[in-house]
Amino acid sequence: MSDTFIRISDRDNVAVALVPLKEGDRILGVTLTKDVPAGHKFALKDIPEGEQIIKYGYPIGHALQPVKAGEHVHTHNCKTGLGEALEYTYTPGDLHHRGPDFLKGRTFKGYRRKNGKVGTRNEIWIINTVGCVNKTAEVLCNRAQKEAGDSCDGVFTFAHPYGCSQMGDDHETTRVILSDLVAHPNAGAVLVLGLGCENNNIPEFKKILGDYDRDRIRFLVTQEVDDELEEGMNILRDLMKLTAADKRVDCPVSELIVGMKCGGSDGLSGITANPLLGRFSDTLIEAGGSTILTEVPEMFGAETILMNRAVSEEVFDKTVHLINDFKEYFVSHNQVVYENPSPGNKEGGITTLEDKSLGCVQKGGLAPVSDVIPYGARVTTKGLNLLNGPGNDIVSTTAMAAAGATLILFTTGRGTPLGAPVPTVKVATNSPLANRKKSWIDFNAGRGVEGMSLDELNKELAEAIIGIASGEQTRNEENGYREIAIFKTGVTL
Repeated sequence: MSDTFIRISDRDNVAVALVPLKEGDRILGVTLTKDVPAGHKFALKDIPEGEQIIKYGYPIGHALQPVKAGEHVHTHNCKTGLGEALEYTYTPGDLHHRGPDFLKGRTFKGYRRKNGKVGTRNEIWIINTVGCVNKTAEVLCNRAQKEAGDSCDGVFTFAHPYGCSQMGDDHETTRVILSDLVAHPNAGAVLVLGLGCENNNIPEFKKILGDYDRDRIRFLVTQEVDDELEEGMNILRDLMKLTAADKRVDCPVSELIVGMKCGGSDGLSGITANPLLGRFSDTLIEAGGSTILTEVPEMFGAETILMNRAVSEEVFDKTVHLINDFKEYFVSHNQVVYENPSPGNKEGGITTLEDKSLGCVQKGGLAPVSDVIPYGARVTTKGLNLLNGPGNDIVSTTAMAAAGATLILFTTGRGTPLGAPVPTVKVATNSPLANRKKSWIDFNAGRGVEGMSLDELNKELAEAIIGIASGEQTRNEENGYREIAIFKTGVTL
């Protein structure tokens, strides 16, 4: 790698510009035939029509027409090779990969809950059973926040439009995701706020909660009281007294569950920030912790890399179903499986879904895949977990929080202010973004192409994460950016 371009693998027939390159520049023995924007690709050899374009050592599509050495390679001359559901064979690779061990034995200051789970925050959450009470929850949240002081790490609510007028799987999905949030260890106490006439009414919702802490989880049906704001504040004041007694204690990093996400990606996502997260994932897993990789459509074209790291044939089969079932979901809605890179992705240099996916899965590092879990399920197995869910930023970050992630690492090349219900660490792929959007970005991985190694950055990122897990605020927390979205596939009445 130079400071102007990178050839990621010796097998690649394209290289990636790290800075804007000019027509006539001579690089790796070829002369550029046109300007190449930063993050975009150029051919290192003549590529005949129909031949595969190779990046990351894997095909990202094929040439739509003959491509000359030095030519800009992008959507005008490269097309995806993806199709619908495929058959796969389990050919396991190295299932004994060991990550860096410098986090072994380390601790962070977390909150140990009665059920043994560990949170990185001690917040009070207002969880709505139905969207009809969103604004009531918002008013209660604002009032309680003014009174909370240092009794907790804040009072928060998460608006959503569901809980009624849904059928079948959608209704059950809403209930499951909301119950996951009620049980989340970052919530020291929860007020479940209902209307009374909704499908997801509180008596029904309690059935899905199972065994819950009756001191810390309280309920209010707004139709059953004269003044829901007065009643709500009385409950919240009681909960503040409980959270005020909670203290941070030393907890092993093995208790951390970290979600990994990318959004607003660019041509450097798969070169700097995503591989950095992969190194951190391996490091945390080596210390006994857990990580979550989701965005299933952004595994298409790179899925065999994950399949061949499955710890068993059972996990392999679950991975195959994860991929093919999501493809069938696309097909059932008459949509093609490969129409994924957004206009911003393409402008940043990502050409096809394979191009995006091969960069995306690098967040999973090299550790074996320990489990595959359905949407709405919670992590129960240590190590790298694949979570069923779409690539949509708000839906996938919500899904990871619901699965038990107590903080999320979110890489971005173009920038986004979005925040999940849990601390959301924004990792910039490039220094211009990190310098321009200091109010959004927590960590600059762009230094990985400016003289720092990803191993050095991994150690720095790990220290930052321990600090955040121990209470240091992320930019999304400072800005008050927190939201949820629940996956919907069916009919709304």
